[in-house]
Amino acid sequence: MILTIVRKIRNSIPGFEEKQFLRVKPWVLCQGDKTFRLDYNLDENSIVLDLGGYEGQWASDIFSKYQSHVYIFEPYTPFFENIKNRFLKNEKIRVFNFGLASKSSDSYLSFNGDNTSSYINKGESVPIKLVDFMEFYDSQNFKLIDLIKINIEGAEYDLLESLIIRGELSKMKNIQVQFHDFVPNAEKRVAEIRSKLKLTHKPTYIFDFVWENWELISD
Repeated sequence: MILTIVRKIRNSIPGFEEKQFLRVKPWVLCQGDKTFRLDYNLDENSIVLDLGGYEGQWASDIFSKYQSHVYIFEPYTPFFENIKNRFLKNEKIRVFNFGLASKSSDSYLSFNGDNTSSYINKGESVPIKLVDFMEFYDSQNFKLIDLIKINIEGAEYDLLESLIIRGELSKMKNIQVQFHDFVPNAEKRVAEIRSKLKLTHKPTYIFDFVWENWELISD
């Protein structure tokens, strides 16, 4: 049954490469979206950031399980509007029509469904707003982010590299990130980021270019 689902995934995406299929297969076999990505030590007081909200399903699953405070960031306005309407009556889920990034700027992305990205020049080009991550962090008076999910279609490299340089990683208890290999020098940059992450965090799971999580090392 699961192998059938994997094959359907591969067949439903034009140009889906065999290499990525082999990466995704073990993730699907262990039902990672329903297990690893939702299994955290959270409660109703936890702070969760969702960078790249898309349809808001992950945020919904996290809230349903833990009733945490969830902050969703979605710079593409149609996605933002859908998420905002979805959680309109939930005061613990806040939705923002901008992305968090290494620095504040006005940018553009190419809209291509769930592969919308500033790094792929396919589809409709639309303007978006990006806000410096630490500026937002400071504006909210956060003390610790219990879980941050990062799925921002290539911009994860610049963001994490910036946070490493600033020495801000210790403000995040769990970092759940999806790295993308269409970015130049992706494998080298992933290796360098992981080597820096190991100074403050330990990996709890790694599925290359699918999903991985890093947990803050306790004193």
